Amino acid sequence: MFAASTPQEPAVWITDVGSGPFGHTVKKYDSFGDLVQVLGTPGQSGAGLNPLQFDSPSELYVEDSGDIYVVDGDGGLNNRLIKLSQDLTVLWLRGERGTGPGEFHVPHSVTVDSLGRVWVADRGNKRVQAFERDTGAWLGAWDDCFAEEGPSSVRFTPDGQHAVVAQLNLSRLLFLAAPPVGSIGSCSVRRSIQLADQVSPHLLDVSGRTGAIYVAEIGARQVQKYVPWKSYFPSFHF
Repeated sequence: MFAASTPQEPAVWITDVGSGPFGHTVKKYDSFGDLVQVLGTPGQSGAGLNPLQFDSPSELYVEDSGDIYVVDGDGGLNNRLIKLSQDLTVLWLRGERGTGPGEFHVPHSVTVDSLGRVWVADRGNKRVQAFERDTGAWLGAWDDCFAEEGPSSVRFTPDGQHAVVAQLNLSRLLFLAAPPVGSIGSCSVRRSIQLADQVSPHLLDVSGRTGAIYVAEIGARQVQKYVPWKSYFPSFHF
């Protein structure tokens, strides 16, 4: 699920990963909760681009420009990252099943940082990969922080100083140092938050205004809000 308030319109986007008659789709709702757009063919999995098809799409991220990034492959046949324009033209596509650069095994979450890098939580390969926003060029990967458990979700704090990563089976949140312009370098854990056992954080989002972290916990079947302390993350700006 992704809530996007673009200059064009506020909207809520969701990915429907189910295999039922409405699954394998990405859906857009307006601020009144009315369904206004469906991407993909409801109930039919596929890899086509014209018309656009999905197979268990995991998550999406919508930029202020209206450009859309979809990670498609939460256990389905596809393992890919797709960038769409506001009018749903495919701008670029990266990925297939594999362990090499730009390949995925369960791409589960996607976000864009303030420097124009697209980050994907490549859960099955236990790494986070980064791509250039305009071309989709591969920039590198972090795999040295996830030996125990792959990342299930990734977002950035509003000050751009930290990447926040959820680890599903460890019920843990990691705060990683965000790299500056240039090479993404190696992964560096700055802080971690151990959640209750079997909470299972599945996806998360970070408020761009307050830095509050909202975590969808499938084990606990709830959404929790975590508010940063300045003494814990002094670089946060409110």
